[in-house]
Amino acid sequence: MKVTVDITPLRLTRAGTARYIENLLSRLGPVDTIAFGGSGRASVLARELWWYPVRLSRLRSDVLHCTTYYAPLRPRAASVVTVHDLAVLRYPESFPRWTRTYVPRVVPHGLRAARRVIAVSRFTAGELEARLAIPADRIAVVPHAVAETFGAEGERADGDYVLTVGTLEPRKNLPRAIAAAARLGVELRIAGARGWGGIEARGRGVTWLGRIDDAELAAQYRGARCLVYPSLYEGFGLPVLEAMACGTPVVTSAGGATEEVAGGAAVLVDPVDIAGIASGIEEAGRRRDVLRDLGLARAAGFSWSESARLTRAVYEEAA
Repeated sequence: MKVTVDITPLRLTRAGTARYIENLLSRLGPVDTIAFGGSGRASVLARELWWYPVRLSRLRSDVLHCTTYYAPLRPRAASVVTVHDLAVLRYPESFPRWTRTYVPRVVPHGLRAARRVIAVSRFTAGELEARLAIPADRIAVVPHAVAETFGAEGERADGDYVLTVGTLEPRKNLPRAIAAAARLGVELRIAGARGWGGIEARGRGVTWLGRIDDAELAAQYRGARCLVYPSLYEGFGLPVLEAMACGTPVVTSAGGATEEVAGGAAVLVDPVDIAGIASGIEEAGRRRDVLRDLGLARAAGFSWSESARLTRAVYEEAA
């Protein structure tokens, strides 16, 4: 069986999608890979208007795996499409104009043309059924996992601080995380690249680390009082799992994918309630030892090798 994996997203991001692609590729076994374009606006337009809807429709392969929800409209190969989230449909105002115009008009057609759709959580699978009418029997849930870099043993960053992780964009809810940390008078460190929507990592007690490598990120997790991750919407919420694997207590949003990933091993808060987020940070401090043990046990249940095995099974079903 010839499998071709589109790795174009690696030319655009080093965030969660990149982790997903790189960890899968190292464990999937023999596959072909393809990619197109760079990070400039012209490449973005060429990808979304030609590469995905037209060029990949003509690709000759037994299985074509598109690693984000951009996919061919009339695929010759049996297409498998991974959906990390449907945030642009839930919160269109949080995305650039082109994205919120293009995605609702084109992406659903590519997903409906796919032989199988991979959702990274049960929450995202439910979104696909409810919002795009993708039949449940065509959806496979294959969760993300944690790379070996993220473990409880290793270097710890110095200082007394709370950590948040994510690209600077509206749905990450950074202004409320900043306000909650300020109420407690604790330093908030923010690890993540600049994004869009005018979100700035500024405020009293705020330290913006920018995009850091995995080894440094793991050290930041280990040294933190807790991870505070009050995102308004996630399809999975990889920082929740990474922090737990590092033995770090987690404060995250109730409801949706982050609660699913936390699996009872985190403090859950209302993401729009600043006082509640602050209280959650305090609770994480009081329950640190218990949350550490719960989190380590929860994170141990996720494996990239298992995710790769499940993905291979989806290829076989699609072919």
